[in-house]
Amino acid sequence: MMNLLVFKEKLRRFYGKYSLYLIPVIKFFVGFLAAWLINSNLGFMEQLDTPLVPAAFGLASSFLPYGVTAFLAGCLVLAHAFQVSAEISLILLVFMLVVMMLYYGFRPGDGYLLLITPMLFFLNLPYVVPLVVGLSGSLVSIVPVCCGVCIYYMILYLQQNAGVLAGSSLPEMADRFIRIIHDVFGNELMWVMAAAFAAAILAVYIIKNLSVDYSWSIAIIAGVITQLAIIFIGDMRFDLPVSAGSMILGIILSVLAALIYQFFVFAVDYTRTEYLQYEDDEYYYYVKAVPKIAVSAPDVKVQKIYSRRNVRRERND
Repeated sequence: MMNLLVFKEKLRRFYGKYSLYLIPVIKFFVGFLAAWLINSNLGFMEQLDTPLVPAAFGLASSFLPYGVTAFLAGCLVLAHAFQVSAEISLILLVFMLVVMMLYYGFRPGDGYLLLITPMLFFLNLPYVVPLVVGLSGSLVSIVPVCCGVCIYYMILYLQQNAGVLAGSSLPEMADRFIRIIHDVFGNELMWVMAAAFAAAILAVYIIKNLSVDYSWSIAIIAGVITQLAIIFIGDMRFDLPVSAGSMILGIILSVLAALIYQFFVFAVDYTRTEYLQYEDDEYYYYVKAVPKIAVSAPDVKVQKIYSRRNVRRERND
């Protein structure tokens, strides 16, 4: 345990010292991975389906806010969708415009969630999103997370139905619009997952703010149970196409990721909890103080000790 705490302290110092360079690197990695996942799962426009596009996308993302990166990722999705069907691209465009309005109207600082949520779905780690967001975000963060869930299932629909959409035999554009809207927004799995994520964020946020010992750990467990309960109820109601094995593996990995996040962000020692009481002219204050677990990274200095014989040898040489 002590070695982990020392590593955490070294990592914190390293980030504080080189954050000016690390932040662009992280943004580059997020942008590169986002563009690579889009091209890997869509890739309908051959001009964009090249290794240079993710590299250029990541390079541009390293200098841009996450909200702008999410907008550019949406443009990349629209470009691939337009190669399949003008109708689906128009529907995606309208939805993304609504998302951007919600994004700038509520909390622009959560723009990274519009990117991270679909990305983690593709990486089979989506269940970590409501856990970490509930621990470190706010209730307003529910909006970009749910929008990210919808974006993922829209991309999935485009990927799975590209052949049908491209070769649609429906003669009227209105008929094609109605069919696509019905298929996209009538996806029960999408709405169940959005509801599960929203409820999990709410549960985690409420519990982690309680004045109880190990509130963050309890909140993580409650968030997992909330997600599983809503998905189970949705499966019983709508007979959802959910893979139990993939879901269980994703839940386990997500819990591990959330616990690692808790260790690096909220490591406290409940055995040294203190209860303080003080007052002013109007109020009595009862405060529960829980100290953080902090260790100093060992500063090892190596000093060479020479004997007189070695000094004489060096002088003679």
